Amino acid sequence: MRTLICLPFLAFLLSAQAPLADRRNTETPNTDTHFTMPHYASAAEWGARRLALRRQILMAAGLTPSPERTPLHPQVFGTIPHEDYAVEKVLLETMPHYYLGGNLYRPLKPGKYPAILIPHGHWEYGRLENQPLNSTPREGANLARQGYVALAIDMAGYNDTLQTPHEFGGAREELWSFTPLGLQLWNAIRALDYLLSRDDVDSARVGVTGASGGATQTLMLTAVDDRITASAPVNMVSAYMQGGARCENAPGLRVGTSNLEIAAMMAPKPVLLVASTGDWTSKVPEEELPAIRQIYALYGKAENLDGFYQEAPHNYNQKAREAVYQFFAKVLLHDPKWSEYHERNVAVERLQDYLALMGRPLPPEALDYDGLFAQWRELAQRQARESDPATLRENLRAAVGVEWPLHVKHISTTSAGIILWRPEAQDRVPARVVAAKGEPKGVIVFVHPGGMEAAAESPEFRQLPPDQAVIQIDAFQTGSAQAARDRSATHFLTFNRSDDSARVQDILTALAFAAEQHPDLPLGLAGVGKAALWCQLAAAVAPTPVKLYLTHGLTQPEGWSGADEQLLKDLFVPGLNRAGGWEAVKRLAR
Repeated sequence: MRTLICLPFLAFLLSAQAPLADRRNTETPNTDTHFTMPHYASAAEWGARRLALRRQILMAAGLTPSPERTPLHPQVFGTIPHEDYAVEKVLLETMPHYYLGGNLYRPLKPGKYPAILIPHGHWEYGRLENQPLNSTPREGANLARQGYVALAIDMAGYNDTLQTPHEFGGAREELWSFTPLGLQLWNAIRALDYLLSRDDVDSARVGVTGASGGATQTLMLTAVDDRITASAPVNMVSAYMQGGARCENAPGLRVGTSNLEIAAMMAPKPVLLVASTGDWTSKVPEEELPAIRQIYALYGKAENLDGFYQEAPHNYNQKAREAVYQFFAKVLLHDPKWSEYHERNVAVERLQDYLALMGRPLPPEALDYDGLFAQWRELAQRQARESDPATLRENLRAAVGVEWPLHVKHISTTSAGIILWRPEAQDRVPARVVAAKGEPKGVIVFVHPGGMEAAAESPEFRQLPPDQAVIQIDAFQTGSAQAARDRSATHFLTFNRSDDSARVQDILTALAFAAEQHPDLPLGLAGVGKAALWCQLAAAVAPTPVKLYLTHGLTQPEGWSGADEQLLKDLFVPGLNRAGGWEAVKRLAR
C-alpha cells in the first residue's frame, strides 16, 4: 500500500506564503479594465519584452507560421484623374482567391514618394466615408497632393472586400485562429507589400494611420512589421478601453498586456497619438502619453513620441487630419515648414465611383466563406506537417500559452498536502505526494478530472507502477481548486487563457516541481479521461522528456480523434489547430 508523504520526498520546503487564491480566478481583465504600463529598467529589458509581445500578437492573429506571400496580382479597375493627383481603384489577392479592395491616391508627377497606408475604422461607408467626423477620400487626396503615395484599404466585410462578413467566426474558427483581427492584419501586411513593390515609392519612408478600429490595425501592423517608419493611431490608444469589436480582439492577443505596451512597440520610431475629449482617449495627455513616453526615454528618444488633443467626439476630423499631415511632413517629408500643412479643398466623387467592383463581380475563382476557411485549415495542416519538432513544440507551447517554470515555490499545508505556485503568475496548485515502494525509480504526475481526492480513490491510481513516486494535483477548476471565475466579459479569451490551457499549465508546473526536487529521476504523466488529454498536450510541449502512461485504464475519452467537435467539447484551447492540432500533439508527446 502506498503512503502519503510530504517531507521524506521533498529536499526541503520553503517557508513562504502561498497565494490565498488563484489569480486566474480573481483577476480576469477585459477590454474595459484600467491598465497601467509595467516598469522597464532598460532598453534591453524592454527589447526582450517587445520580442515576446510580437510573437504573442502573431500567434493570436494566426500568422505563426506566416502564410506564404503569394503573388498579389494587383488589378486596377479605372483611374479617377485630377489636376495633380489620381485615384486608382485597386484589388489585391492577399491570399489565393481572396481579394482586398482599396483606393490608391498618387501624385501625377514622376518621382519617389513616401508611402502611407490608411486602414479605416467602423464608419458606415468604410474607406469611402465622407462626412465632418471622418473623410478618407479627403485624407487620401490631400496626402497625394502633399507628395505621398497613399493606399486606403477595406476592413473585412466592407465595400469591395466581401468574401467574409465583418464580424465573423466563433469557437471553431478560434481553434484555427481564423479571425477578423488576423485576416485584417494579414491584409495590411500584404497591402504594405504592394506599396513597397511600386517604383514610385521610397521604401525607407513608410507611414500608417487610421482612426478607431483603423488605429487598432495601425497598432498591430506597427507592432509586427518593421518596415513602418512612422505611425499616427487616431482616437484609440487608451488605458481604459482596448477595442470593442471582434476585428480588434482575438484569443490570446492581450493576455498579460494592453494597448499601452502594444503602442510602445513602435519605439523609438516617430509616433503621433491623436486623442479627443469625447471618447476613451480623453486622458491621453496626462496618462497614456507619459506612460508610453517612458519606453521612448529608454532609448533617449522621448521627443519621438508626440500627441495631438482636441475637444471633439470620437473622430478623424479635419483638425485631427491636419495634425497628422503636419506630423508626416515633419518626419517623412523632412519639410522645415511642416507646421504650415493644412487640408486643401478637394473634389470628392460619388462614393460608388471609388469602388473597384462597382458594376462587376469578384473574379470567378474567388472563394466563399466556407472555401476560405477550408483553405486556411489546409494551410495550417500543411505547415504543421512541414515543421521540424522543435518549431512545432514552440508553436504549440505559444498557442496554449504555457511555460516551463524556472522555479516552482511550494509550501506544506498538512502532513501530506502541498501548494505549488509560480511566483510571477500567483497561481495556486494543490498537490499531494505519494511515496514509491522502496527507492523511487521515477516520478509520475497523476491527474484526474475530479481532482486528487478522486485520483486517490481511482482504480487507475492503484495500477500505476509501485516503484514510482506519484504527485496528484487539483488541476485548475478541479477538486479543491474549483472556484468562481467570471467569464462573462465580451472577448474574455483575448485577455485570459481558457480553463483547459490553465490545466495544462498546472501539469507543467507539477512536472517542473518534480524535476527541480529530483533532477536525476525520470518524469512521467498519467491521466484519466479528459485529464489524459491535458497530460498528452503537456507532454507534447514540455522541454524535457516525459513518459506517458496510457495503459491500465489510463485512456483518453472513448473514440477520441482530436476532431474539431471533440476539441470544442473536451479540450478547448484557441489556436491549437493552427499550431498543429492533435496530430502535432501525437507527434511530439513521448
